[in-house]
Amino acid sequence: MDVLRNQYELIQRTRESLFRYCETFSPTDYVKEVETLGGVSIRSLHAHVADCYRVWLGSRALGKSLPKIKPESVDNVQEMREVFKKTDVLVDEFLGDFKNKWDPSVQAPWQSDSVELTELWLFTHTITHEFHHRGQMLKMGRQLGYIPPKMNLAKPK
Repeated sequence: MDVLRNQYELIQRTRESLFRYCETFSPTDYVKEVETLGGVSIRSLHAHVADCYRVWLGSRALGKSLPKIKPESVDNVQEMREVFKKTDVLVDEFLGDFKNKWDPSVQAPWQSDSVELTELWLFTHTITHEFHHRGQMLKMGRQLGYIPPKMNLAKPK
């Protein structure tokens, strides 16, 4: 059993429930900046989450040169789904390249220092970051008048 791949599948299925929720928003509400959470939009948080995967797994771990995702380049939820399809490919590549490397194996810049990070740390950081912002997106949606359905982690198949 490939535990991290199985875990990421749960995350993808859980992410789908957030996408379905976001699809109930008007197009203007998806991109509307919500002042109570620092003037960001749900779209910009979605882009930020995808960027976290790109920076930590793509750039720092895999050494790829990846451009930043600009929220304004994504017009709607369907386009954000496409961004995350590319993210899924990147995560798959990362999990394949770093499979079972539990010892520190990635030298990564962090703030003004450099640290050695493991596959597990890198993966855990990106998925917990996604769930942190997922909660913010749900709160923002609620503030915009969209009551979210139950948003628990997807059940195993």
